[in-house]
Amino acid sequence: MELLAYGVDWLNLLVRWLHLITGIAWIGASFYFVWLDNSIRPPKPGSDLAKKGVSGELWAVHGGGFYNPQKYLVSPAELPADLHWFKWEAYATWLSGFALLFIVYYFNASAMMIDKSVADLSQWQAIGVGLGTLLLGWTVYDLLCRSPLGQKDGLLGMVMFVFIVATAFVLTKLLSGRAAYIHVGAMIGTMMVGNVLMLIIPGQRKLVEAMEQGKSPDPIHGKKAKQRSVHNNYFTLPVLLIMISNHYAMTYSHSYSWLLLGAIIAAGVLIRHFFNLRHHGRTAWGFPAAGVAILLAVAVAIAPRPVAKAAPMAQAVIAGGAAAIGAGHAGCNGGADAAATAGAAHGADFNRVQAIVTQRCVSCHAAQTTQPGFATAPAGVMLHTAELIRQNAAKINQQAVVLKSMPIGNMTNITPEERAEIGAWFAAGAN
Repeated sequence: MELLAYGVDWLNLLVRWLHLITGIAWIGASFYFVWLDNSIRPPKPGSDLAKKGVSGELWAVHGGGFYNPQKYLVSPAELPADLHWFKWEAYATWLSGFALLFIVYYFNASAMMIDKSVADLSQWQAIGVGLGTLLLGWTVYDLLCRSPLGQKDGLLGMVMFVFIVATAFVLTKLLSGRAAYIHVGAMIGTMMVGNVLMLIIPGQRKLVEAMEQGKSPDPIHGKKAKQRSVHNNYFTLPVLLIMISNHYAMTYSHSYSWLLLGAIIAAGVLIRHFFNLRHHGRTAWGFPAAGVAILLAVAVAIAPRPVAKAAPMAQAVIAGGAAAIGAGHAGCNGGADAAATAGAAHGADFNRVQAIVTQRCVSCHAAQTTQPGFATAPAGVMLHTAELIRQNAAKINQQAVVLKSMPIGNMTNITPEERAEIGAWFAAGAN
């Protein structure tokens, strides 16, 4: 089991690294070409460039050299022998991201996707919700783009925003907060790669095929591809936010997490729009100002409130748990034998495990944390009730027993004997 967990961690690391690398390549190319489209300037009427069918050009200097990219209105007079296609960056990003969904979420759906306080789903039901979200998202988006609404970019953008926020709302009623967020991001990422696979690349192929046959390419294919490329540009910042959201439980663990996500997505779109306008030579500071204002409002709205003192009964329970652990590890009588005796005395091993978790973990992993420096429970994992401990049994075992990565830096001084007790409880069925 230890080697398996270790291997999965390495697989997770390497695939995540690949996802990051390919994502940078895809997003970098997307940002560059949108910037290029917005920055090129038309040639002078009657110039050689205009006669060649060039719609715009740009002079730039980078890396010690001068560059002069040109964009043709439809196509050049002759097809160049060496034509570069930008597609594998997008495909590799989506494939590696989809692999991560399986490695991180679907292989351990009971711990990573299911929150029984939200919905009592089976593992297969949770996975079905996740995969169904990807399929539904692309289908709805593509149909909207192909409908008359697709000719009205502003209205289409608002409808898609409502659809994405509504999807987030539904997912937060079915999955854990972290899984809901990541599947909204995966849905948007699927829309983006779907644009590349189903519209952009096929449209470009039709342009090339027409030239190869000596025909004049239909400009409609270029227009459709350009529209979807611009959509991808606006999708990018929300997707990047969701990619890193698993590190910030203050967002996805909030009771209105779907609304917070909608607000942050809106802020990202406004900020992206500012840069797109700026590349056109227009400066509209109201857009980034509105985006920053939204982010500040979100930060204030979810800021942690002062923690009230624990009630006397709760203090007694915690003290009792600590005392049980202390008794189990009394110096002169103790060690592993004393721990085993204490466990047996309690009848069910869970009583001992709950006492250990209460003393060693709950200061960080609770709805109201008491450990300095922790405003919210790390990764959204809360362990302050018996039900939550059982629900997160696999996580507790992997982090505290197999990997020994928790508590962080062993700040609460959990002992090897206590780790062994947790491991024995998990191996016996975590009941």
